[in-house]
Amino acid sequence: MARKPKDAMHLHGHRVVTGPELRATLLAHTPSDGHPGRFRRRLGHSIVLALLLGLIAAGVVGALAVMSGQIKVPAAVESREPAALCPKAVFDYLPNDKVSLNVFNATSKPGLAKSVADQFVARGYKVVEVSNKGTSYRGVGVVVSGAGGQAAAFNIQRNLAGTDYFQDARTDASVDLILTEEFKALVPPELVDQTPGPLTCPRENKRISDDSQWPVLPTQGG
Repeated sequence: MARKPKDAMHLHGHRVVTGPELRATLLAHTPSDGHPGRFRRRLGHSIVLALLLGLIAAGVVGALAVMSGQIKVPAAVESREPAALCPKAVFDYLPNDKVSLNVFNATSKPGLAKSVADQFVARGYKVVEVSNKGTSYRGVGVVVSGAGGQAAAFNIQRNLAGTDYFQDARTDASVDLILTEEFKALVPPELVDQTPGPLTCPRENKRISDDSQWPVLPTQGG
């Protein structure tokens, strides 16, 4: 009895899948987003997202560096300059008996404020308060007044050369004189220059970015 011819599409009881059938099956199960155009769009979105994340990370790192002082921003450094610059007006020398003065000692020398206050009284000044006051200022002394006391402050600066003027928010014409460690002596009465002139603010000649050279406005009472 003749054998039945073998079916080429079956092998050991299993059906053989042809190439065309395999391709058709793969195409049928390929995800719709596998289209080349869609793949490129998704790749582009991924790149944009990665760039945004990189920019955010760089911004955070930069902000931390500025906060820690590793990076100095010019605008931040310049903002340390006083809001009110040294007055440019020219003042006449106000008579001594028109000046209301407070004298403070910010040095380690006991009795200095009282000694200097007595010298001002001898020159005709009205000394209202004598006390101690702490300050971080480095120099000869600090002269402080409100806008209405600038002429009086000019008078004090002529009697104590080398002082630095600061303006505060007081509304009267009183003047504070804060004596610091470099104070030596008042200008002798006969040598006081009474010609008109401006207030002096030596701090403006300092490098404002150099903390060690920056005189601090006195705010600590004593």
